[in-house]
Amino acid sequence: MTNKRTPEDVTILPRDLHFSMDGADNGPWLDGDPVATAIFNAMSLTFPDGERLFIDAVKAHRDQVSGKLAQDVKDFISQEAIHSREHHLLNNKIDRAKYPVDEIEAEIRERIAFGRSGGPIRMLMATICLEHFTSMMADLMTGLEIDGEPLFSKTDPALERLWRWHAMEETEHKAVAYDVFLEATKDWPPFRRYFRRCLSMCIITHHFTSHVADHAARLLVADGYSYEEGLREVKAFLWKKPALFGKGWKVWLSWFKPGFHPWDHDNRDVMAKWKEEFTLVAAE
Repeated sequence: MTNKRTPEDVTILPRDLHFSMDGADNGPWLDGDPVATAIFNAMSLTFPDGERLFIDAVKAHRDQVSGKLAQDVKDFISQEAIHSREHHLLNNKIDRAKYPVDEIEAEIRERIAFGRSGGPIRMLMATICLEHFTSMMADLMTGLEIDGEPLFSKTDPALERLWRWHAMEETEHKAVAYDVFLEATKDWPPFRRYFRRCLSMCIITHHFTSHVADHAARLLVADGYSYEEGLREVKAFLWKKPALFGKGWKVWLSWFKPGFHPWDHDNRDVMAKWKEEFTLVAAE
């Protein structure tokens, strides 16, 4: 069993921030790019129900943690609840008469219900894998470009701040669920823990990336793309240029190293710069 845990100087602060979503009212809100907008809308649609799953996954194991980790769990839950609230508001800006939002959300709820049906450990395994994915993407967001322009450079400032705030907090709490997993499985044989988390990551990676691509392509159909054309454009964005998923392959691959811990990728310096940009409003 690895003795690694989140560094003591990493603290989690729920920031009860509210963002205007008005910039999403008129056409593609992300830099005027319909493909980028469809991809980020597809991800946003997963967040309200997905983050409630994350909350319940760590809640189920709260009796197994203490000290700083117990406080981190409490703050993780607050952060994820606020993320869910804000992305629910953004999702409500998507024109449901034009886009298949209700259909996509129903599929997301069905998949999450399946995850819940496996019980607390399966929920926690899904959570640690998806938290690794979201923190990986968050780490990349500031370096992505579309046609030589930084991603979000032509986006309404409030929406840009929404995604930057979410990215920063995903980085801040990226190891909380993993630390809970280490406590919950501390009596497991090391190989069992290693095998289960690696298998889970392979399964989650396949499903998460393919579902985001499919949902984004279906949103693009409403914008006049064929499904095949939309899927081709989405996959190019995710894996080739700007490679929202593809550029994170080294961090993703680090998961499979024995003794891995999310803070092996130590980006506290980047996180500190992000924190300076937000008023720290503690959630009640």
